[in-house]
Amino acid sequence: MAVFSFLEKTVSNPKLEVLTPQNCQLIFIDQQPQMAFGVQSMDRQALKNNVVGLAKAAKIFNIPTTITTVESESFSGFTYPELLDVFPDHKLLERTSMNSWDDQKVRDALAAAGRKKVVVSGLWTEVCNNTFALSAMNEGNYEIYMVADASGGTSKEAHDYSMQRMIQAGVVPVTWQQVLLEWQRDWARRDTYDAVMALVKEHSGAYGMGVDYAYTMVHKAPQRTAQKHEAIPAVPAR
Repeated sequence: MAVFSFLEKTVSNPKLEVLTPQNCQLIFIDQQPQMAFGVQSMDRQALKNNVVGLAKAAKIFNIPTTITTVESESFSGFTYPELLDVFPDHKLLERTSMNSWDDQKVRDALAAAGRKKVVVSGLWTEVCNNTFALSAMNEGNYEIYMVADASGGTSKEAHDYSMQRMIQAGVVPVTWQQVLLEWQRDWARRDTYDAVMALVKEHSGAYGMGVDYAYTMVHKAPQRTAQKHEAIPAVPAR
């Protein structure tokens, strides 16, 4: 009876499902330098760290990923090279509208992925993220998972109140590391374990430092004076 009750709730509320590599897709909206210049809601370097960490996580788990840009040559500049390095073969979907949903190329890319759970990282929270999220839910029947610490607004108030507006409309707020660990879920999943640990050590701050400490002090891994950062390999689709 309890199992049936849970399944019944899941059917009626798909947001009770955790994110998995099989049930979601990712979109990066306007991760461009001119847009980042205007961010005042969090440290910009931390923001870029989180964006790139999220991108590397998506590559590890083979998450369908869309990258869209706005007015690259006339105003916003080109997408962060660190993000492009993760997806060197991705086509960038250039647009003029502040609302990515207004662009048919973006809607087609989301539809082609065939997954209703859409994880979103973008700039600015109160403009491009907000309008995309509301439109995608209202017109496209998508579930939106807004990565709060891989998105930024022109002030803390702009970011926070926009997040609140979206939450009231049904958007699920998440953080990039939360998304990563939902995708991993079980440390017994050895096919992605090493890549996830490498990502954590590079991008997860205190958590990554703790992993280094545990490796060397607890598990007695050899100490190294320099660590070579190797490209994270893509994991074959299951």
